[in-house]
Amino acid sequence: MAAPRRAAVLGSPIAHSLSPVLHRAAYQELGLAGWTYDRFEVDEAGLPGFLETLGAEWAGLSLTMPLKRAVIPLLDGISDTAASVDAVNTVVFTEDGHRTGDNTDVPGMVAALREHGIDKVDAAAILGAGATASSALAALARICPGEIAVYVRSEARAAEMRQWAERLEITVRIADWADAEQALRAPLVISTTPAGVTDALARSVPERPAALFDVLYDPWPTDLAARWSSYGGAVVSGLDLLVHQAVLQVEQMTGLAPAPLDAMRKAGERALSAR
Repeated sequence: MAAPRRAAVLGSPIAHSLSPVLHRAAYQELGLAGWTYDRFEVDEAGLPGFLETLGAEWAGLSLTMPLKRAVIPLLDGISDTAASVDAVNTVVFTEDGHRTGDNTDVPGMVAALREHGIDKVDAAAILGAGATASSALAALARICPGEIAVYVRSEARAAEMRQWAERLEITVRIADWADAEQALRAPLVISTTPAGVTDALARSVPERPAALFDVLYDPWPTDLAARWSSYGGAVVSGLDLLVHQAVLQVEQMTGLAPAPLDAMRKAGERALSAR
C-alpha cells in the first residue's frame, strides 16, 4: 500500500473554501485512498511556523488570501506564471524537500474560457482592479491581442493596474468606474469585484451581450450574470474557474493527469446547493 499523503488549503478566512470538496472528489475518482485534504485557518504571521511543521507526507498546499504573496519568500522557487502576477496559489513539495510555487488561477481562467468556446477575443474589459484582476490581465495576455479596458474606482488601483500591464508587457486603457456600463459591450467582460458591486450594472446589460466571466460562485448567479444569461449571452462562472484551477493543482500534487474535471465540478455543485 502506498504511504498516506496529505494536502490542504490555507487562508484566512477559510471556512467557506470549496477546495476540500473538489480535491477529495478527485482523490476518490483517482483511487487515492491514502490521500487526505484539509483546510487550515492560517494568516500571514502564522504561515512560516505552519510550513515548518510539515513532514515528508505532505504533497502540496492550496493558498488563498492573504497568503498568495506572503508565501513567496518562504519557497525555493516559483514558476514564471506565478512571478508574472507576484502571486502563488499552489505549493508542491518535491521528493527532495523543495517547495515550489505556481499560480493555477491564470491557466485556470484560460481553460474555463476555452471550455465555453472562448479561445481568443479581439478586445476585453475587466471590472475591478484587485488581486484577481491581475490574474485576469495575465490570462487576457494569452488570448486577447486587442484593447483591454480596466474599470477602476480609485487612482491608486489605476496605478497598480498600469504596473501589472507593464510587467506583463501589454497595454491597458484605464477607465473610471462611473463609466462601467460601457464595459458591458466588450466581446469579453471579466468581473473581478466582490459580491454586490456589479448589481447596479445588471439593468445596463445590452440586448445581445457577448461573453461574461464573473469570478464569483457564492452567491450565484449574481444579478449581472442572471441578466446576462437571460439575454442569451455566454456566462462563465467562478465555479468554472475554481474547478479548472483545482484540476491543475491536483495534477501537480499527485502527478496524475488528467484530473477528473466532471467529478470535481459535480461535487462543487452539490456542496453549493447545500449551502
